Amino acid sequence: MNDHLLLGIFFGAAITGYLLTDTSVRLCALLQQSGYSARTFLKWYFKKGNIQRKRLSLLSLSLALLVALFNVCFSFLGYVWANFISIAPFAGILVLYMWSEKKYALKVRIKPSARVIRLTVAHYLLTFALCVGLGFGLAYASLAVNETWFYLLRFVPFAILPMLLPFTLCGANFVMCLYEIPHNRRFVKRAKRVLSESKCVKVGITGSFGKTSVKHYASAMLSRKFSVIATPASYNTPMGIARTVKEQGLACDIFLAEMGARHTGDIAELCELVQPAYGIITGVCPQHIETFGSLGAIKKEKGELAARAKHVVLGKSAADLPAEGAENVLREGIDFAAENVELTAEGTQFDLRIRESRVHISTCLLGRHAAEDVALAGALCYLLGMTAEEIAAAAESLQPVPHRLQLIKANGRNILDDSYNSNIEGAKNAVEALRLFPGKQFVVTPGLVELGALEEEKNKELGAALVGQEVILVGETLVLPVRQGYLAAGGEEGRLRIVPTLQKAQEILSEELGEGDSVLFLNDLPDIYL
Repeated sequence: MNDHLLLGIFFGAAITGYLLTDTSVRLCALLQQSGYSARTFLKWYFKKGNIQRKRLSLLSLSLALLVALFNVCFSFLGYVWANFISIAPFAGILVLYMWSEKKYALKVRIKPSARVIRLTVAHYLLTFALCVGLGFGLAYASLAVNETWFYLLRFVPFAILPMLLPFTLCGANFVMCLYEIPHNRRFVKRAKRVLSESKCVKVGITGSFGKTSVKHYASAMLSRKFSVIATPASYNTPMGIARTVKEQGLACDIFLAEMGARHTGDIAELCELVQPAYGIITGVCPQHIETFGSLGAIKKEKGELAARAKHVVLGKSAADLPAEGAENVLREGIDFAAENVELTAEGTQFDLRIRESRVHISTCLLGRHAAEDVALAGALCYLLGMTAEEIAAAAESLQPVPHRLQLIKANGRNILDDSYNSNIEGAKNAVEALRLFPGKQFVVTPGLVELGALEEEKNKELGAALVGQEVILVGETLVLPVRQGYLAAGGEEGRLRIVPTLQKAQEILSEELGEGDSVLFLNDLPDIYL
């Protein structure tokens, strides 16, 4: 094997590795959405009808045909020049593919974190090594076969590489986990030490739904009287809490930590980290039953917080959870409640009862569940020393949490952004709020996920709740059960449409949504669910 061929293999591998790594940016974003879980990512990738898999297969086929065609067409120049010229269509098709991918923006863009950068570098090195190995293998094979046609077509097998990208990405992710896991553990351990040394009051907030909203309302209400730090957005993992501690510190009276759980042991781990003296369990429903296996397992997991905190607030669907070790327990419906709820397109009014106290609350928040979320936050405020009157005054100025039944007015149209809602009760409340608005009403939704064996049943239930609206179903994974439930409940088939992407739904809305009309975006799922 001559030096020119060796140099060509390494140079070609470097360029090909770069192009393939750039081609896999969308895949990297989807792996990030999967929590860097190869199992979740590959489950999405091999889902029936996955568009990304089809696109990569078509890309590989196009590369194989064009590289073979160019080699044959330019064979009169000799196989060396024919091989060299075939690089042009190979690189050109990859660049064209990358350009076309950018036309369809991800709903959840990739977060350029340090971990993503490390993963990208590892993926490039792995892809480069694969290209070098394949190049040498094919070069030696051509020497062994020693046939002109084989020399001409020896680099065509490189066309299969795009189809291998999901696996090379998972391979790079596996290698990087050897660094990431111990690195993350050290990061969380430092945060745990800071939390244990802090004198602030720690509060844990968990539940199958409403965690972020209750945390947001509790933070705003408590801030009237105390210095408060809360985990931002939907930061509800050990890394999210640790990052909050590092970036914001704990120079506060009260620290609010949202606690998410998808597997048994998650809440116990978070409680070990935060060591909460106070806890809120917003409620329990089949959300994440796909990973827990049963509603009983979900209740048991959420109940870990009730078992560890000394002062506990339990939402209506969690009111039966045991909390024997707690000094104070407020159960919704018994010790506190949102009563006489009145819903309008301008907001929600209700009477908040906490033990012997009763106050009237008026907010600009929409939906029946907003009253319940404010009541849960108010119950925590009560346990932390605020009076009912102080709670009511603080609640008056509450603002919606972004993407959680947030009303946006644009050009005379009402947009209800409930894109972070993913449970059936919240969906029903959102549709109920939509009905309060005048004009034509649209609902755009891809359905509900992570409900395991209940997924079909709950999506049919969602479909039944949409009767009377103009319905646009997005995607292909869950829309058929929603459609079935809609039609079975008496919905008009002409008022329901199924489109492949959110972009298509927006095109329909741009044509049909007029001034005074309203649209509800319900559960705008990340890309791995569509």
